Amino acid sequence: MDITSAKHRIHTLSAELEQHNYNYYVLDKPTISDYEFDKLLEELIDLEKKYPELALPNSPTQRVGGQVTKEFKAVQHKYAMLSLSNSYSVEDMLDFDRRVREGLGLTGNTLFGNAVDYVCELKFDGLSIGLTYVDGELVQAVTRGDGVQGDDVTTNVKTIRSIPLKLKGNYPKEFEIRGEIFLPHKAFEAINKEREDIGEPPLANPRNAASGTMKMQDSGVVAKRKLDCYLYHMLGDQVPHQKHYDNVMAAKSWGFKISEHTTLCHGIDEVLKYIEHWDKARYKLPFDIDGIVIKVNDYRQQQNLGFTAKSPRWAMAYKFKAEQVSTELQSISYQVGRTGAITPVANLKPVLLAGTTVKRASLHNADIIEKLDVRIGDHVYVEKGGEIIPKIVGVDLSKRPAHAHKTKYITHCPECGTELIRHEGEAQHYCPNEDGCAPQVKGKMEHFVARKAMNIDSLGSETIEQLYDAGLLKNIADIYDLQKEQLLPLDRMAEKSAQNLIDGIESSKQVPFERVLFAIGIRHVGETTAKKIARKVKSIDVLMHSTTGQLLEIDEVGEIIAKSIHAYFSDPHHKKVIQRLRAKGLQFELSESQQQAGTEKLKGLTFVISGVFNKHSREQYKEMIELNGGKNSGSISGKTSYVLAGENMGPEKLKKAQSLGVKLINEDEFLSLLN
Repeated sequence: MDITSAKHRIHTLSAELEQHNYNYYVLDKPTISDYEFDKLLEELIDLEKKYPELALPNSPTQRVGGQVTKEFKAVQHKYAMLSLSNSYSVEDMLDFDRRVREGLGLTGNTLFGNAVDYVCELKFDGLSIGLTYVDGELVQAVTRGDGVQGDDVTTNVKTIRSIPLKLKGNYPKEFEIRGEIFLPHKAFEAINKEREDIGEPPLANPRNAASGTMKMQDSGVVAKRKLDCYLYHMLGDQVPHQKHYDNVMAAKSWGFKISEHTTLCHGIDEVLKYIEHWDKARYKLPFDIDGIVIKVNDYRQQQNLGFTAKSPRWAMAYKFKAEQVSTELQSISYQVGRTGAITPVANLKPVLLAGTTVKRASLHNADIIEKLDVRIGDHVYVEKGGEIIPKIVGVDLSKRPAHAHKTKYITHCPECGTELIRHEGEAQHYCPNEDGCAPQVKGKMEHFVARKAMNIDSLGSETIEQLYDAGLLKNIADIYDLQKEQLLPLDRMAEKSAQNLIDGIESSKQVPFERVLFAIGIRHVGETTAKKIARKVKSIDVLMHSTTGQLLEIDEVGEIIAKSIHAYFSDPHHKKVIQRLRAKGLQFELSESQQQAGTEKLKGLTFVISGVFNKHSREQYKEMIELNGGKNSGSISGKTSYVLAGENMGPEKLKKAQSLGVKLINEDEFLSLLN
């Protein structure tokens, strides 16, 4: 393909991929399969590698992330991001309408032409963002911050598939559009499942998770979080219409994701009906809202009403009260997770809350129980606000039984009786009997056979439970000792299903080393970290004999992970399990092809990558460094060997490299090191 044909194909692919993104993430009407989309994206990535000078500034390839932002630059807002006044009752809203009409000179009866047109919008519970577009291209994304200035998070925002990188239609030359970045319930639950798999505590709620994700340094991780964004407010000198609702609908035609529930209401009565509807219907949404935003529709009326020092007079936020009910706390039970973490759960007299019957609520940890002073027999207040799981927020002391005793947190594991421990700086208690406590043992086996680990899909949680109860499984190594004859007497285990299980176990022996390392369940070692460790150490033997100091030299391994790995392999039981798995044929070293892909050419060298590159992506350069024995670092220090510098390298990094005398090399110079 010549350069002219390549340029045409790159433009065609970019437009086609953005349209498919729009169809899938905005319209929710995909027109091609994920596989077909991925093939188109791979073709574009390959073309951009071959002709880097032809890559577009807002190419769809940026959706996958990979760039690292060490520091988020503070940016002053062109238009201040003011907060809204809050209301909590019908009376507040009627008073707001009265003030608006008085400010506009419309003091008569609303039936005689004095009603104001308002736009009602769902108040999304996430992170406010301002997006600036010039000539239809996204050029900057800034968080709310303190309202005067926020953080530039453009690189991370480009990974959000519902935010257009390039607009279509008749848009203004330059404008800003504001909205809310949020985490849908489904994505939030998937993140917490993954965190539980690696022994991390779950995130508290989608709002905090969305906010924390936007400030992550690695945009590749942000891309995996599957954030979403609704837009709802346009600013600029060239906006096409004089009314807010018309501009929002225009933005929808340009490719922005606008909530289908945004509604134009004539007069306060229609606003109150909208609020009443969503006070009940909000629980059916696949994301969190905490209220309704009401805005005067006409910009001239907005201008006449003006602003107070803190908020516009033409807008108001109606905040829903988190639905709260009172019910009796009948008992407290304690659950043991895969990593031994103890979670106290309040067992309640069933009560209707937010459209569902609630029987249990989380009590989180011993500190929360102490803070609430919650006791068996108490009438407790239960809330389901931004949390997915209902929580207890208080106690009705007026109804406390005279005989109610202060709750004493358990000292021993409810499953195996082992004395609990609590690590310094952690809120949760743990059962240390990880190899003899039934929920932990079964949980480790469920993790071991999972799709991203050993992928033995015919060995589910129910079958593991059966095999454990039958005494056939006591640890993960026992899986490879199972015989078909042992399986047939079990319930729901016919000839075919037993053979499928044996075949699945046998085929899992081909799973590569990095996934085996993830599967064995070392606390804090997730899928990505296991891959980086495997590529660095190349075999389980090297890892088992590595000191904490040597482990800290591996990219993404910090002190907590290093100590966890060292503790795991210091246990004789774990060593025995590894020996048994190795004897059964599991992969405990990189394959020959993986070994050949790496060298020791960069051994002892530490690199910092900064800027934008043409020949390879940041992630590819990181992988090259690791495969050839080098180490990646996010910050420049006296220990840095080289800075791999691309275009638009951060000025602070450049200044620091020069002050420390660290050598800067470009792409060609780096590749020559490998050649």
